[in-house]
Amino acid sequence: MAEIKGEDLLCCASPERLAQQEGERVTVEGCVHNIRELGGIAFVILRTGRYLIQTVHDQSVCQKSLSELEDGCYASVTGKVRLEKRAEGGVEILMEDFKVLSRPAAPYPLNMADRSLKATLGTNLEYRTVALRHPRERAVFRIMEGIENGFREFMLANDFAEIHSPKITAISAEGGAEVFRLKYFGADAVLAQSPQFYKQMSVAFFGRVFEVGEVYRAELHNTSRHLNEYVGLDFEMGYIRDMYDVMNMETAMLRHVMAYLEAHYQPEIRLLGVRLPKVETIPSVRFADALAYLKTVGGGKNRNDLTADDEVLLCDHIRRKSGSEFVFVTHFPTAKRPFYVMDNPENPKEAFSFDLLFRGLEITTGGQRIHDYEMQVAKMRTRGMDPVDFESFLTAHRHGLPPHGGLGIGLERLTAKLCDLANIRQASLFPRDINHLVP
Repeated sequence: MAEIKGEDLLCCASPERLAQQEGERVTVEGCVHNIRELGGIAFVILRTGRYLIQTVHDQSVCQKSLSELEDGCYASVTGKVRLEKRAEGGVEILMEDFKVLSRPAAPYPLNMADRSLKATLGTNLEYRTVALRHPRERAVFRIMEGIENGFREFMLANDFAEIHSPKITAISAEGGAEVFRLKYFGADAVLAQSPQFYKQMSVAFFGRVFEVGEVYRAELHNTSRHLNEYVGLDFEMGYIRDMYDVMNMETAMLRHVMAYLEAHYQPEIRLLGVRLPKVETIPSVRFADALAYLKTVGGGKNRNDLTADDEVLLCDHIRRKSGSEFVFVTHFPTAKRPFYVMDNPENPKEAFSFDLLFRGLEITTGGQRIHDYEMQVAKMRTRGMDPVDFESFLTAHRHGLPPHGGLGIGLERLTAKLCDLANIRQASLFPRDINHLVP
């Protein structure tokens, strides 16, 4: 078997790397993003996996006719690198030769040359495999990549073990009707609404765990903030004193993620105009106090939860008061929180549970879990649940769990808010909602 050497591997040319090769002859491969003809020369913009690279076709230098190139064809371009402040990334390639690698069978239905893609959301999703070629559209998913990379880097540095829990399960972590049900070799099964049970079980042997994985909710909502399949950033940690330990861990993690984006994703930050929030101490407010304030400004209609409008009103209030774009809301009513959440012994109507709101949207739900076997069984029974149905989950409690808690973050929601997107579907590569099963 032939050995593959480092120099044989194809690399994605970045403007920074090209600038270091000023005056050298290089070959860059990419898609023809746009062609602008100006007299005897033409600017052929190549779209690589992350960047736009300006190449210049001069008839006196390149013998091949420009007519051989067209928007959407994939090509290999060879030429000399020169610095050009007016070019994207401050560098360009004076074309000496090119080779067409493939041609499209049909023209784009969308204009890739526009600074922003001029298409309705419906059109964008209909032509998703084309829309995502636009630099601004795909940059969203580089930001998402950065969030995930920063999250993983922080978790591993803080002794969390990465796990991958099953997505086909026998029982649902959240319960209710919003579950995708399926047959599994004749048995009843569901798609996982959360890795919750497996996170808690894993605390017994790892102490701290995290996961990046898909979550499925059979919600009939057709709103700008809901998806039926999304990516969750989850973690669970043992040996906590209270839910504030979990909140503090999330605060530190978000601080790290924003610094990671700042350090590694400047091209996308500049392109999208991303405004990274400062994450210092995140203020918190008890649900009852938040509700009392909201009622003074026309909100707080739901006694057990915050509405979408409430989240916007509360975030605006906290931002004006403290300067923070984040706010924790704690001590939600236990009636609306899952059965595995620990209740406040001083006020059993309150749960040791919290949400994190960011720029008017809930991005996190978390809290302290019940670790005691008898306490968990008792809470199940008060809710009319049969502990026998949850035997595999309760086995971990029966054999002992440390005090623990954790949370789940909606990756698409956090991405959408960072990128100032109007609809969460814009932060999903191929969104799944009640109307979209393809592409």
